[in-house]
Amino acid sequence: MDRLNTATLQAGHPWPMGASWDGHGINFAVFSVHAQAMDLCLFDAAGSVEVARLRLTAHTNDVWHGYLPGARPGLLYGWRAHGLWQPDQGHRFNPHKLLLDPYARDIVGTYAWNDEHFGFDRQQPAQMDPRDNAVTALKTRVVDDHFDWGDDRPPHIPIADTVLYELHVKGFSKSNPNVPAALRGTYDGLAHPASLAHIKALGVTTLSLLPVHYAVNEERLVEKGLCNYWGYNTLGFFATSPALASHQHWSTARDEFRAMVKAIHAQGLEVLLDVVFNHTAESDELGPNLSFRGLDNASYYRLLPGNRALYENFSGCGNTLDIRQPRVLQLVLDSLRYWVSDMHVDGFRFDLAPVLSRGDHGFERGGAFFTAIAQDPILSRTKLIAEPWDIGPGGYQLGAFPHGWMEWNDRFRDAMRGYWLHSAQPPRTRGDFALRLCGSSDLYQHRQRRQRPPAESVNYVVSHDGFTLTDLVSYNVRHNEANGEHNADGHADNLSNNCGVEGPTEDSAILALRSRLQRALLATTLLAQGTPMLCAGDEMGHSQGGNNNPYCQDNATTWINWTLADQTLIAFTARVLRLRHQLLPLGHQWYSGLPTARGPADLAWMGASGESLQVQSWNDPSDGVLGCLIGKPGRATTPLLLLVNPDSRDCPFALPPGPWQALLDTAHPQGETDWQGEGHFPLQAHSLALLAVCPTD
Repeated sequence: MDRLNTATLQAGHPWPMGASWDGHGINFAVFSVHAQAMDLCLFDAAGSVEVARLRLTAHTNDVWHGYLPGARPGLLYGWRAHGLWQPDQGHRFNPHKLLLDPYARDIVGTYAWNDEHFGFDRQQPAQMDPRDNAVTALKTRVVDDHFDWGDDRPPHIPIADTVLYELHVKGFSKSNPNVPAALRGTYDGLAHPASLAHIKALGVTTLSLLPVHYAVNEERLVEKGLCNYWGYNTLGFFATSPALASHQHWSTARDEFRAMVKAIHAQGLEVLLDVVFNHTAESDELGPNLSFRGLDNASYYRLLPGNRALYENFSGCGNTLDIRQPRVLQLVLDSLRYWVSDMHVDGFRFDLAPVLSRGDHGFERGGAFFTAIAQDPILSRTKLIAEPWDIGPGGYQLGAFPHGWMEWNDRFRDAMRGYWLHSAQPPRTRGDFALRLCGSSDLYQHRQRRQRPPAESVNYVVSHDGFTLTDLVSYNVRHNEANGEHNADGHADNLSNNCGVEGPTEDSAILALRSRLQRALLATTLLAQGTPMLCAGDEMGHSQGGNNNPYCQDNATTWINWTLADQTLIAFTARVLRLRHQLLPLGHQWYSGLPTARGPADLAWMGASGESLQVQSWNDPSDGVLGCLIGKPGRATTPLLLLVNPDSRDCPFALPPGPWQALLDTAHPQGETDWQGEGHFPLQAHSLALLAVCPTD
């Protein structure tokens, strides 16, 4: 380190961004348009002593760069950016604050909400804070990114076969007694055979992980003794969260994550990451200088026109990254490529995705971000899923993303909840149900432009954000008191759980009804046309006690309780998924509903008496019973019949001519049935059944 203290910084190259070791030294490159000078600050191994401060003299195309010969991986460093302190003009440079490299692969230290990390005096916000925060600031550690991947290969599961399983790395295994205690709630815990055996047996194909990027807990949560458990508050877009590492078998969280991906791939499963590029952990104008704000606030963030001291807040989290800036767009693309190329993930779910393609005048379907992704030889081959809304003007963009993007379909969620639980006003009808069951053609089967396949609709009834499935049928209103916001946060759902009683109960009839509703909602989601998504724990009966916004609950509220797992419900879910994989009842193509020269219609609808539905019947809220005759299933060789009864009375359903057999009946706890016959099927209340033509000898 003494040698580095006297080293001469060479010019190096303006690429690659961040710190990169070439075997002889380290090249440093950091972007800033408005900085007037940039210092590279080196620290001892403990990160407590600044042993050298080296001024970068090379500056090419807005990138400051330098090369430090003899330096090796393990080196700790940070940046000090010099420039104007003019918040009203968007400039918040303060060289007294040590800044993280935006391209940091490894972030060292524990962040505490001390006043010294703020660029301004918190008592006099217009004034720069002169205190040096280097001792307690987070630092970047230079890494050697080699990892022995062996024969690891991406599974490349076709979209038509994809079944998503959304989970939180910690919450999934934290309470699983079959996982060793030291590994529970970690990357190693998810990679453990006990975890993967459950996932594999269930029949899902693709794990969608809640954020694993390095994140910071918001100050207001820390003051309440809470944390951002979900992790949607990113500070390091290249760094793996060390909070999710066991540190038992691997020296770094980065390698533990990669070993997890390798183990998941070995089971033929994919890994997607939930990524948050809409904002950063630096919050609004009252937030700290941690990285981007101190390096070049006016370039990294969208500032409010007419008052550049304030931020455009399309994320609801205080700031919005400015993807219009080429180097900020590069940061996002470089991060995505890193997680695919170096960490071997198979795709991404983009939080508040419209932010990524907001131009000067709103969302742009042909914007630079989408264009860059489409032409990228690496990223264009991955699975890309949008949360298709943000809170800015015109932020709801469901159905507007380019071909090749899947989208969370909240209209499917709302229609199916309303249909089965009678929770919507006005009530959801058979017309709503049929439209969403069959791929949401109003959103994806556009006539004016290229059609998108039905699988681009991600169908879900429950996600991490809201009630669990068990709570959905057990509570009428949210119970978020533990979040410290007087039960005013989260969705203001006023549901009818259709069971007459809210919350825990020992009434066997109510419990049986709740179970039946869960099975109906699960089967609808898993058999519908599109890409189904389960939220981890819903197949086990996981409850959060009615908390529908537990983002700050890192405790038994959110950790799946494996000892209480409903084994019957698990078996039911696996059965439905086997049927989906074997038969794909609704295929990977749009249905016309019209007869063809070769035979009857590829899809036909009927009422309980077997007649075709008349126009007025589709929107009759007093009768929800519906049959869907699938003349051209995705994989089955004979027609299938899907019957649904959301009403409270059993209904004998008149079948098309010929003998039929039931493959699934959600009125039974595991969905199993040996019913065969013709004439009428005994369709029970609050249930779904799937029938097939009996095979001939």
